Amino acid sequence: MTRRQPARARKERVTPRRPPVSTGSAARPSGFLQSFPVKSVFCFLAGLGLAVTGHRAGAAPAPVWSDEFNQPVGSAPDPAKWAYDLGGSGWGNRELEVYTDSRDNSRVVADPEATDGRALAIRAVRTAGGGYTSARLKTLGLFTLTGGRIEARIKLPRGQGIWPAFWLLGCDVDHVGWPACGEIDIMELLGSRPGTIYGTLHGPGYSGAHPLQRSFTLPDGAVFAAGYHVFALDWAPDRIIWSVDGHVYQVRTPADLPAGARWVFRDRPFYLLLNLAVGGNWPRDPDSTTEFPQTLYVDYVRVFAPAPKP
Repeated sequence: MTRRQPARARKERVTPRRPPVSTGSAARPSGFLQSFPVKSVFCFLAGLGLAVTGHRAGAAPAPVWSDEFNQPVGSAPDPAKWAYDLGGSGWGNRELEVYTDSRDNSRVVADPEATDGRALAIRAVRTAGGGYTSARLKTLGLFTLTGGRIEARIKLPRGQGIWPAFWLLGCDVDHVGWPACGEIDIMELLGSRPGTIYGTLHGPGYSGAHPLQRSFTLPDGAVFAAGYHVFALDWAPDRIIWSVDGHVYQVRTPADLPAGARWVFRDRPFYLLLNLAVGGNWPRDPDSTTEFPQTLYVDYVRVFAPAPKP
């Protein structure tokens, strides 16, 4: 969703949501992958295949990065793994929230439904003045990847105008712009449709109101706010697969692109994002039925290296 902001199904679509100017138990990555002070150099090295593609020949896919959010209750997200996008200005989608790094908007909480009893809570709060604050976390400058399996166990909010997302954005967005950088939306939900999630690709020639997108709807009127679900992406150079709780609902390859469009998801670094937006071109604004605060719960995020070639 950064996108500019994500594409949404879409309708009008948008421009990336990037920041206003401005300013488990999977194994952890090596110290080099955990942190690097110069973002541009980090992304360059990732583009050479040093992000998450390493594994021994013949070995099974290995976890290369994870966050189980098992710090003490009340803690901020781990600063060695997550940075913040800050500010408002609509994020290219006419969103209403202002993103902060306050514990009011993001912190570790106790949750008996989480695998280890703790989860990250990203909260959208209505302010006394009638505005909204929330949080948008990213791994830019800390961790990037060029493929593999990405999965997160998440419990989603619901309500008109509420827009949670778990997604990937091309590391070179500030250099080539959006959608040339590429965007992969692993999961987005419109709070007014609490039983349906969307998986989307944005790139040059297939973005905004015309992305590559499919949706998945829970059976029997169930909603994603009722419990945790595992949202996963299996990403190979020329094939991207979306699934929910192990159920594959979308597969995309370069053959799906419009004539003349370019596939921008091969051998280039992307970074992870988690955010909870309020309002926007796609979900529209909250109304009198929308309750606040709204909370996005994340049990874990895990990244695995690409499966070895046969």
